[in-house]
Amino acid sequence: MTVEVVSLGCRLNLSESEQLRGLLSASGDLVVVNSCAVTAEAVRQTRQAIRRMRRAHPDARLLVTGCAAEVERAALSTMPEVDGLVPNAAKLDPRAWNAAPAPPRPHALHTRALHTRAFVQVQNGCDHACTFCVIPQGRGPSRSLAVAALLAEIGRHLDGGTREVVLTGVDLTSWGHDLPGEPRLGALVAAILATFPDLERLRLSSLDGIEIDPLLLDLIGGERRVMPHVHLSLQSGDDMILKRMKRRHSRRDAVTLVERLRARRPDIAVGADLIAGFPTEDEAMHANTLSVIAELDIVHGHVFPYSARPGTPASRMPQNDAATIKARARALREAVARQRRGWLESLVGVPLGVLAERDGTGHAENFARVKLPDATSPGTLVQVTPARIIEGLLA
Repeated sequence: MTVEVVSLGCRLNLSESEQLRGLLSASGDLVVVNSCAVTAEAVRQTRQAIRRMRRAHPDARLLVTGCAAEVERAALSTMPEVDGLVPNAAKLDPRAWNAAPAPPRPHALHTRALHTRAFVQVQNGCDHACTFCVIPQGRGPSRSLAVAALLAEIGRHLDGGTREVVLTGVDLTSWGHDLPGEPRLGALVAAILATFPDLERLRLSSLDGIEIDPLLLDLIGGERRVMPHVHLSLQSGDDMILKRMKRRHSRRDAVTLVERLRARRPDIAVGADLIAGFPTEDEAMHANTLSVIAELDIVHGHVFPYSARPGTPASRMPQNDAATIKARARALREAVARQRRGWLESLVGVPLGVLAERDGTGHAENFARVKLPDATSPGTLVQVTPARIIEGLLA
């Protein structure tokens, strides 16, 4: 009996897929595609994964969950390879799979061979209404996990030898709004650090900069165990496009935030999500996004060519043509690559603490990827002083 889980999309899906492997271990021959619907390309990749897994496992039960199982339910349910869809909100409930709960397996969440970090989901869903986004349709409203449950999960990971914990969520900085007293994310981070003084590295996934509370800002800026790496849900550098996206920040808000963080922690590395070719975006607006890459020194960039998603307000706005969107996405990626190259060059000769992965590389505190000596054991923290750059890696 085998269970295979294929994960597409965000880190939250990755975290949930880890849980599904343990949850469904006693379920017989089963393939689960944990899908993504954030772009049309993500849906295409989901369909490809379904066909690929059916070819590889012709006799297994193949079920699809994740955001595409909600947003693209009608299309996916007609695929001959698919035996059924599991609602995204119910994916961690054994009853949704007609499966008996798996027997307890201590530390099952951090035994997968591909990862040495523990991804801990603290929140799910989103209450915002960005005009381009289908994630609220796929994930539902924002829900926060309680502090006690999160501390217990982190404790299990640490007992199993985890050196780095990554907090994840659909809208991470909204954590706590639905809990008694409406705590902010900074309070959760402070509780984790206080409860686990031996936790060596705590990393935060994508943040909505406008929701970063004062305590969280202080901890990112001054607590050495919080990694010097922020990834912002920025999307654009043009104020009019941000308004049409229904984002809640301006370009100046993003610039001021990064200035405040760098004043406290000059070595902090900045990443950002950026959308190319949003409806109504003209060349001047595109130029504003290009320029914000240099102004913020964005060195970890996720560039998404705009993709009209069904039922979203942006899909009804005047669209840019496909060639323009593709060209602007390429220009944004090239701009990020220039910033990244200069940043990596600045790290040559600088001692870095690196957490070793199982592929012969590891990530420094600032999330720079570093090639490690062959004998380095996965899961160990090592000091490396890179001497050069090889194929985009420090070495």
